[in-house]
Amino acid sequence: MSARGRLWLIVAGGAGAVTVFVAGCSGGGVGDLTSAEDATVTITPGNGTGSVRPDAPIEVKVAGGTLENVSVTGGDVRIDGRLSADRTSWRSARTLVPGTSYTVTVRARNGDGKTTASNSTFTTLKPARTFGISDVTPNIKGEKVGVGMPIIVHFDRPVTNKAVVERALEVKAEKPVEGAWRWIDSTQVVYRPKEYWKPYQKVYFTARLAGVQGAKGVWGTKDGSYTMQIGAEQITTGNINKHHATVYRDGKKLRTMPFSAGNGTTREYTTTSGVHLLMEKGNPVKMTAPGRKKGDDGWYEQMVNHAIRISNSGEYFHAAPWSVGSQGRANVSHGCLNLSPENARWYYGIHQRGDVVKLTGTDRQLEWNNGWGYWQLSFEEWKEGSALH
Repeated sequence: MSARGRLWLIVAGGAGAVTVFVAGCSGGGVGDLTSAEDATVTITPGNGTGSVRPDAPIEVKVAGGTLENVSVTGGDVRIDGRLSADRTSWRSARTLVPGTSYTVTVRARNGDGKTTASNSTFTTLKPARTFGISDVTPNIKGEKVGVGMPIIVHFDRPVTNKAVVERALEVKAEKPVEGAWRWIDSTQVVYRPKEYWKPYQKVYFTARLAGVQGAKGVWGTKDGSYTMQIGAEQITTGNINKHHATVYRDGKKLRTMPFSAGNGTTREYTTTSGVHLLMEKGNPVKMTAPGRKKGDDGWYEQMVNHAIRISNSGEYFHAAPWSVGSQGRANVSHGCLNLSPENARWYYGIHQRGDVVKLTGTDRQLEWNNGWGYWQLSFEEWKEGSALH
């Protein structure tokens, strides 16, 4: 037996490397000893290794040959990798699932054309603490949203490794536009495009959190994928001092609605100017005086129909039959935009969460973090809240 066709496989382990000698038979003479280089394959983590960090890469290297194929099996997510141009190394492209057994199978070819397979089976650490997504907005099956709609993600534990987590979040639109994430706090991050989404398309959000360390000793255990359906471009504009709002769909005027806004006697009773988004809606909704209890000055409690929230400071579009005489003429409300019952019912019916409402005319500006006031920030300001910018 000559040395021709020899293939050396090394599976790197925690306690050392296991070397497998593979030889091919030949009747050649001394010249055969140099006819082909030996090939040495190294797989990390090695066979039998336990408690591997999920964010540690799988690496495969070969000397004296080339890699023909590398595959990874195990866990609930697909583990792909990148092969070097010269086919001598391979590295996994994503994190692994904690508490999972993986098998890496490699097929290599030496200089004499002989191929062989080797493998390594190892397990990742089982975390004592985990984290994941507790809620994504929007995430209602079949819902169509407006062109201003953000993607709002809540986590079930505080995130301290924000940059690592943010890199695992991916947004792709059928009609691409630049966008960025902004951290609101340690448990909430929001995605907003630079410009409004193009209407009539799908936007795909993927969170590859399995194997990501969100905080010290806290690991993600599963990925998530979500689809957002953008509907028509519906934009409402209005000057609070002129008491009318005009609704446009895809650039065409649908209706002008007379309204009565906040009376402006206090900051609380002044309707905010700025770019709002339509949020939740309800029919009916109980309106109460913020921060007051029954018996306090300024206390009120009233049920209203066809109400659509536009901020977290108590501003709604809603039906106000008692205020029809003021609608289109004067501002008499506590801050809401009062509509006739017919207009309120119509607006409620075409509502899409994320529809844009641009209001002007008062010296009280909507705060960027009041409800979904995210468009109050320029995109450059918005990106300052990203852990990656």
